[in-house]
Amino acid sequence: MQFKLRADLDLYQRWLLVLACGLLAWHLPVLGWLLAPWLPLLVSLGLLASVLPSCLQLDVEDKAVLVTGCDTGFGLALAKHLEGLGFTVFAGCLLADKHGAGAVELRENTSGRMHVVQLDVTKEEDWQSALSYVKENLPVTANGLWGVVNNAGWASFGEVEWVGMDTYKRAADINVFGLIRGIQIFLPLLRGAKGRVVTITSGLGRMAVPTRSSYVFTKYALEGFHDCLRYEIDPFGVKVSVLEPGNCIADTNIFNETFVKSQADLMWDNMNDEVKSAYGKPYFDQKVAVMRSYMNNGIPDISPVIDSYTDALLDVFPQKRYQPMDLYFKIRCFLATHAPEIIYDLMYIGITRKL
Repeated sequence: MQFKLRADLDLYQRWLLVLACGLLAWHLPVLGWLLAPWLPLLVSLGLLASVLPSCLQLDVEDKAVLVTGCDTGFGLALAKHLEGLGFTVFAGCLLADKHGAGAVELRENTSGRMHVVQLDVTKEEDWQSALSYVKENLPVTANGLWGVVNNAGWASFGEVEWVGMDTYKRAADINVFGLIRGIQIFLPLLRGAKGRVVTITSGLGRMAVPTRSSYVFTKYALEGFHDCLRYEIDPFGVKVSVLEPGNCIADTNIFNETFVKSQADLMWDNMNDEVKSAYGKPYFDQKVAVMRSYMNNGIPDISPVIDSYTDALLDVFPQKRYQPMDLYFKIRCFLATHAPEIIYDLMYIGITRKL
């Protein structure tokens, strides 16, 4: 057991609950009178006790995890980070069999705890091969697989009338159906270890924005799916957490100039004349330019996301949701969740009118 002091979303919520209970007790006629001498002490003890669930972490020991999407970005960084902590890591790479740069880099690890696995999350045969490999290479003392980290994903952009059904299907196959397939296949190993399912969704799984429907609908789906999964497998001791990061495009290469241009050309070339006329090329180009701007905006440091992944795997009391966001996104997400929709729309979406 380790002690790691940190402030997080759940801690703030627990503090607010303790303070609210203290204020309520103070204003209740009889209870307030009885507790008045002790109320400051009780509130202080409550605030201190609420810190503990956010500070206690398990030791790594012989834990093993499977991480998907380790070719680049979060997955590559996380695989290296977890191996450095002492985890046995099964790093699923889309291009493992093609000697992709990420797979080659991970294979250079000589600790013996890093295993690179070919894994296209949309292919049943890759998942079954990964399962066989993991079973054969788990630490001898492990009771099963401690964690499945669903990091693989795919993003695109475009307004609803611009995006072809093939794009929507690809996003769903990678971000949703591939993930569900893997969870179903690995749940028996997770039950054995009473382990963890940790999945990255997005801040856009809590708040929608224009021109991102092909991405946002998959993240909304993951939020609901993981809530159901959490209720169902908690009796087996398996915990489920999702990560809802802010804009980390700048440091993950999710979008680059080549990808944005190829997607823009694909959409424009496949639009019928009526849709092209309705929106116009200047409006279309403006929206594409916004997507290009995302490549240089957002959080340049992905370490908060890596830390949240690690916390979700090791916290004694894992949170249901982790939000590695900057203050702007935290406020925006809070308003999207709790404020009247008209407030959020006016503040962040504006008056969207095609002139």
